[in-house]
Amino acid sequence: MQRRASDIHIEAADRATKVKLRVDGILVPAMEPLDIRLHAPLVSRLKVMSDLDIAERRVPQDGSFRMRLERKTVDFRVSILPSVFGESVVIRILDREAITTGVSALRLERLGFNAEDLKRFRRAITRPYGMVLVTGPTGSGKTTTLYAAITEMNIKEDKLITIEDPVEYQLSGVVQIPVNEKKGVTFARGLRSILRHDPDKIMVGEIRDAETAQIAIQSSLTGHLVLTTVHANNVFDVIGRFASMGIDAYNFLAALNCVLAQRLVRMVCLSCRVAVKLDNALAEESGLDFEEYKDVPFYEGKGCQECHGTGYRGRKCITEFLDLNDEIKEMILAERPLSEVRYRAVTGGMITLRQSALRKVLEGSTTLREINRVTFSEEG
Repeated sequence: MQRRASDIHIEAADRATKVKLRVDGILVPAMEPLDIRLHAPLVSRLKVMSDLDIAERRVPQDGSFRMRLERKTVDFRVSILPSVFGESVVIRILDREAITTGVSALRLERLGFNAEDLKRFRRAITRPYGMVLVTGPTGSGKTTTLYAAITEMNIKEDKLITIEDPVEYQLSGVVQIPVNEKKGVTFARGLRSILRHDPDKIMVGEIRDAETAQIAIQSSLTGHLVLTTVHANNVFDVIGRFASMGIDAYNFLAALNCVLAQRLVRMVCLSCRVAVKLDNALAEESGLDFEEYKDVPFYEGKGCQECHGTGYRGRKCITEFLDLNDEIKEMILAERPLSEVRYRAVTGGMITLRQSALRKVLEGSTTLREINRVTFSEEG
């Protein structure tokens, strides 16, 4: 926890057990490999703590446990999978108190938005109705962005209800419903009940199926503001994603106010940041013109105690924001090629993920290697 890890991975190999930590989205070794003989007792101990069946080693198991650490309660979610050399364990660390204090101070500008996207996104979440979609792969900070949006809304005058799987942080003044598949509370069923609860604004943790999508679209057409997330790689993939669920494009576009795509990039550690010259091969790999950028200072972290030798500390989001104005809606309905719609959006002032990432590099917050890991150079 001192290293700000979000997960602990315990993997059995041929002769050793490897323990790794996920810090800022990247796996780093936590310690020297352990003797393989320690693996079984270690996994059994974790199972006992998580109320799991220690005799069962051939099927995946999930559980959780709590611990008091330094006068605060920390939740751990445990997932166990059978693998060739023994069971593999991943423990997700949920430091609720740090998160809750973080959420109360959560504001959109602290997440790393560029000024234009921040202004546009704020405008979108203050509209009286419609659908605001946040998209990106797993672990790209979508939920955090939605929580930040909710903390900025006027909760005193509006009834705000969320349905999530699971409820990660508790927000004051908001009714939060956890999805419970075993008891039959799915996103779709929960969302139907929410609509009878007289809400003004609704947050749906994730749209996974056509039924949830339909109800979310209907509710945004009938005067509710719906905030939700969907798994897609960029702003335009979302449209294809809904089409593949069999959703009618006309209704979907009528409901949709905007789409925000985002990724997380690691920030250069400020304690060991040094200016470096641009390398020709790296410029080519990043799709930059070497002559144009050769005199621009780029920054990298040397690696120090603060960042545990990685050169990076903390993450911020890079964003791509598409406002669905009438012209873009008409182009999509007329089934124009997506490249054409994209070109129109960019000429209309949309900042792509790649451009947003490059800005962060040029202002010295992150490195080219990091943005190449997260975005494609041809997107620019």
